[in-house]
Amino acid sequence: MEPPLPLRERHKARRREAILAAARELLHERPAAELTVERIAARAEVAPATVYNLVGSRTALWAALSDAFMDEMERRLDRPPHADPVAQAHRVVTLTCGLFTEDPVVSRALLRGWEESGHVLRRGPADDLIAAFEAAREEGVLAAGVDPRVLASHVRTACVGALHQWAAGQISEDKFMARARLAVDVALAAAASDECRAALVARLARPAEVAA
Repeated sequence: MEPPLPLRERHKARRREAILAAARELLHERPAAELTVERIAARAEVAPATVYNLVGSRTALWAALSDAFMDEMERRLDRPPHADPVAQAHRVVTLTCGLFTEDPVVSRALLRGWEESGHVLRRGPADDLIAAFEAAREEGVLAAGVDPRVLASHVRTACVGALHQWAAGQISEDKFMARARLAVDVALAAAASDECRAALVARLARPAEVAA
């Protein structure tokens, strides 16, 4: 067990979380308004200098919000994997996409903010998805020569595309989730072993509106 943080560090952590909570509140109130250090400081009842000291500039703020988002994602994924690797691959994608749709206002703002910081590219669920595909290969669900990293890259590309369509209001939450799950099934079917190909290809049957 890690030792508790010193009192000074706990106070800093609480103030930092209050700053991030204030940023989220402001995004909900006025999504299109510029998120300035001064507005955040006023809402969090701290000095602007405190925001700069504990979080940083506006660009650093997006990175901090991104870190908090990724921390929550990792907490949700940090549970014993599903015994069925196919179900585990779907679990990883469903949990990840579900976190985005859980708070659409903040998620859409983060997507815009990530264009400034690039922070979203540094962390993600890729390792969990690769592990699920590796387990599927070991169990003979996927062909022996399949590279799990290639499959995970395909799924990530498809999910990111659907995420941006959802964020832009081009598709609904249900369609976003359906396309993400379909991306997993396409990867599995394409890499299936001879024994499991028919069953995995059969999973590709989806309502026509998913691909529309």
